[in-house]
Amino acid sequence: MTTPTLERNLQNRHLQLIAIGGAIGTGLFMGSGKTISLAGPSILLVYAIIGTMLFFVMRALGELLLSNLSYRSFADFAGDLLGPWATFFTGWTYWLCWVVTGVADVIAITGYTRFWFPNIPLWVPAILLIALLLALNLPTVRNFGEIEFWFALIKIIAIAALVVVGVIMLATHFQTPSGDTASITHLWDEGGFFPTGFWGFVAGFQIAVFAFVGIELVGTAAAETQNPQTTLPKAINSIPWRIVLFYLGSLFVILTVNPWNKIDPTQSPFVNMFAMAGIGIAAHVVNLVVLTSAASSANSGIYSTSRMVYGLATQGHAPFWLSALSKRRVPKNALFFSCTFLLAGIVLLYAGDSVIGAFTVITTISSVLFIFVWTIILCSYLAYRRKRPELHEKSTYRLPGGIVSVIVVLVFFAFLIWALTQEQDTLQALIVTPVWFVLLGVVYFFMRHRISSNKTDLAEVGVDITPRTEPVPGTNNDVPAERPDSSTKRD
Repeated sequence: MTTPTLERNLQNRHLQLIAIGGAIGTGLFMGSGKTISLAGPSILLVYAIIGTMLFFVMRALGELLLSNLSYRSFADFAGDLLGPWATFFTGWTYWLCWVVTGVADVIAITGYTRFWFPNIPLWVPAILLIALLLALNLPTVRNFGEIEFWFALIKIIAIAALVVVGVIMLATHFQTPSGDTASITHLWDEGGFFPTGFWGFVAGFQIAVFAFVGIELVGTAAAETQNPQTTLPKAINSIPWRIVLFYLGSLFVILTVNPWNKIDPTQSPFVNMFAMAGIGIAAHVVNLVVLTSAASSANSGIYSTSRMVYGLATQGHAPFWLSALSKRRVPKNALFFSCTFLLAGIVLLYAGDSVIGAFTVITTISSVLFIFVWTIILCSYLAYRRKRPELHEKSTYRLPGGIVSVIVVLVFFAFLIWALTQEQDTLQALIVTPVWFVLLGVVYFFMRHRISSNKTDLAEVGVDITPRTEPVPGTNNDVPAERPDSSTKRD
């Protein structure tokens, strides 16, 4: 008898909207003004380059996950292909990424709430959010899918409305309050396409890359999705048009309606766009959209961290009690464990402005760690091509360009790390980031023997850790087998 596993209860529409929600971060709504001030119109090229590179990461992720449906996340195939250390480092690093991001979202949502209720105590919306996240995720995974579906839909409608309003303003030669006329020539008539030069272009990458964190979330949700052979490729293949519409489309209309040097970097260009169009409730509407975006990010973070911790626990990389599932196959203990760390957001809310500066550095660390996770995915692909060439040959969903694409993206990631050294705050984040990996290394050194013994314990209580060389049928009634033992060689 084996213990219950995660249930494939997410439908195609859930995964598609989860993928869209993962690609539209709060940074697009609130941080795009800052990126425009740094790079000018060339910010369009910045987002296009980042989106293209991450599309290749996602194609590599898709090929790996579909090569063996026993894999529940990228931490699983990382451990199988690179060694047990990769599961430990990738799983816990990804957990930290989303916990820190979740804390940021708690603080952001508190600020957005006080837009309407300025006198509400800071801890009230924070506690309500954490309680809401538990209420949404505890019943079934379908609950998570439904709420993410509607969260993502709100973001889609908001951006689509912005694009439509912007196109109308451009077609009618709308005149802004500053006296400028909406025109496509704004892309080059204020200092050219690269008005801030090469260094301004590089500075745009420092902030823009943070808007894409969470794009890999679809890989975590795949383990609980019906018919992943169909739904996963469909979700990944839609990434290019999502980037063109949501990122490039919205930024294009913003830059053509108003010259780039007239856009206030301290305000959301989305709010200003609707306000210029004469929509009086723009501030309230966009505040609701941004609040929803932050709530969506927090919801996604809690979902992904709970599944990651659950996977780590079933492999001995975390305490066994975190592998407990509810009657509806939800990792309840892992959910409570991750939500507990969100309470740190309440402490930061009362810590004063000086901590907010340090907190900015902490969130930057989280984004740097996302780059580490994306790099592990690519390194796993290289190991997969070397160790399992027969699976690559049989694959019907391959990474375009194969190994060459991986090398190009890895070089791009090296460029991103270099770019992050060019500003003081991001440089500080880079300097302290190795502390996390040193800590993980020390913990893993003392836990590595216990991990092996824990796997024996898992087998004794009925958890299947037997390697599986054939894909598991991804039908609604089929439950994936437990992840293969990372320490077992299957060359």
